Amino acid sequence: MARRRSIADLLVAQLVAAGARHVYGIVGDSLNPVVDAVRRAREDGADIAWVHVRHEEAGGFAAAAEAELTGRLAVCAGSSGPGNLHLINGLYDANRSRVPVLAIASHIPSAQVGTQFFQETHPDRLFVECSVYSELVSTAAQAPRVIRSAIHHAYGAPGVAVLTLSGDIADLEAPDAGIDVLTPPPAPRVVPDDGAVRALAEAIDAAGKVTIFAGAGVRGSRTEVLALARALNAPVGHSLRGKEVIQYDNPFDVGMSGLLGYGACQSAMEGADLLLLLGTDLPYDQFLPAGVRTAQVDIEPTRLGRRTRNDLVVLGDVGETAAALLTLVKPKRSHRFLDQMRKKHDRAMSGVVGAYTKDVEHTEPIHPEFAAVVLDEEAPDDAVFTVDTGMCNVWAARYITPNGRRRVIGSFWHGSMANAVPHAIGAALVGDGRHVVAMAGDGGLSMLLGELITVKALDLPVKIVLFDNATLGMVRLEMLVDGLPSYGTDSPSVDYAAVASAIGIPSVRVEKPTEIRSALREAFSHDGPALIDLVTDPRALSLPPKITRAQVSGFTAAMSKEVLGGGLGEVMAMARSNLRNVPRP
Repeated sequence: MARRRSIADLLVAQLVAAGARHVYGIVGDSLNPVVDAVRRAREDGADIAWVHVRHEEAGGFAAAAEAELTGRLAVCAGSSGPGNLHLINGLYDANRSRVPVLAIASHIPSAQVGTQFFQETHPDRLFVECSVYSELVSTAAQAPRVIRSAIHHAYGAPGVAVLTLSGDIADLEAPDAGIDVLTPPPAPRVVPDDGAVRALAEAIDAAGKVTIFAGAGVRGSRTEVLALARALNAPVGHSLRGKEVIQYDNPFDVGMSGLLGYGACQSAMEGADLLLLLGTDLPYDQFLPAGVRTAQVDIEPTRLGRRTRNDLVVLGDVGETAAALLTLVKPKRSHRFLDQMRKKHDRAMSGVVGAYTKDVEHTEPIHPEFAAVVLDEEAPDDAVFTVDTGMCNVWAARYITPNGRRRVIGSFWHGSMANAVPHAIGAALVGDGRHVVAMAGDGGLSMLLGELITVKALDLPVKIVLFDNATLGMVRLEMLVDGLPSYGTDSPSVDYAAVASAIGIPSVRVEKPTEIRSALREAFSHDGPALIDLVTDPRALSLPPKITRAQVSGFTAAMSKEVLGGGLGEVMAMARSNLRNVPRP
């Protein structure tokens, strides 16, 4: 006798057909039909598993990381009311990162909707802003097409699709519908308009100095972009998300701009006659020069001109556009501008950026910059780094070296705390044999500390390198440049190595810089999880590449307030920690 197939069974079958391999969540009564459908599908040989996280937010982050690494649909779930509300931050992150994630938001019993029932929320409304598709399944007949539409939206946008599903609806008998999910078709070639490309080529020929600024949209177009840079003798800067694509083996590289920037990128953009923005949506308009003629190339028309004035635009694929330009532009003979920017970049990298990576092997507390360099040297060449928001973003941006095989994942658009370890869970479950390194801050780790239990329970090959400065370092810096003495940013010192050890994760607390390398080597020498608690200098600052007079004034005012408040010792300690980096009027 054939087993009855429920809507939940149909849902799971559709997910498997679409390529999903994991559902991240916490079981709850309204989710029971879906959880049991996953169990039955797995027993029948389907390659899908329920992954028990400790907080649904972490499930959203984990799904986002898995989807980003594989391009494959990843799934997370929350039970009715509080359970699916916990998802929302992770879903915002996934949607803004434009990765294919499907979220199952279970609902109260359908007959109780609208009666202020226990745990009642309206998920189909709540998730609208952080999704590309959000629909309520209310009947069995409706379910197959809505499930299919959700999957197609997640892949097609790409982004987050949310299915709201009451437990009683999930348990209904499914209609006799086939599994006809379309997995992602091959990506199209979006060829730019000939006239727009010719106009851009004429502008390039008329410009003496051209700078290229590349974002994540150059992925898949690296060869064409570098060939264009070579023809134009153009310095190439990049955003944080563009770094892993365009920086490595790039003789035209001049670093990064934005709040975490370094090198000569800012100077190269401000000193150009024409700035080419290729596949970038850098949100910080203060780092885009208003007085420089600007051309933007992007596949998405809504991004054109929303950050800075555009003098020329080309709608199309970056690679197709660069290839077309190469047949039209006249190669530039002078490389004077490129040489100037490269020299300035080299000075910046060996000066401010390299200031705390040299001759500090015996300096305590540990300079986080030095720790990041040692990590870069010891981590495998194909490692996946997941990076907490805040100062860990800075250390990863400046000191983790891309090579075409490494990946760096973070909450780079949503900017959430506590993402590194949950992202690492999803990255590790990809199961491709690569080491996963979570560059976590103590503020982020402590926020979702329970996910250490998930890492241990699943015995994941995640190495948690904790930059433990007992303070919210980025917030501290933001206060200082606004002229405010730091307040409410410090945390009690916690031995996180002891906490992780109590959970069963091999851990070590490192306070001496001479012990960092051996601790990392020991962690990388075995397959399971490990935590390295690096006690770093809480006063280490990260300053952006463009310092305004207002920021300098704010910093000076904040230091004065610290002194007047009796904090002269703190000011002197900060000066010692940042002697080469503290801005001067």
